[in-house]
Amino acid sequence: MILSESNQSSEELYQAMEYSVMNGGKRIRPLMMLASAIAIDIDTQHVIPFATAIELLHSFSLIHDDLPCMDDDSLRRGQPTTHVKFGEATATLAADSLQS
Repeated sequence: MILSESNQSSEELYQAMEYSVMNGGKRIRPLMMLASAIAIDIDTQHVIPFATAIELLHSFSLIHDDLPCMDDDSLRRGQPTTHVKFGEATATLAADSLQS
């Protein structure tokens, strides 16, 4: 029983992380990094992990910014915020997981 609850919790955490990262946005930060690499003739394949990390950190900051203890926003990019959709605890864990 504990194992099945743990798997369910993990699945919800992954869903919250995916929801937060893939919920729209222009991806300006990673695109700027890739454009900079192209401008100085660096293979973009070497830059992709860093560009991805920047986007994950940005998502982390948005989740935390939307929490009730901060701005208490209910919508982000026209969709329910992570804490509204998944609950405050799961949203906090999702953000912290994206940051780590």
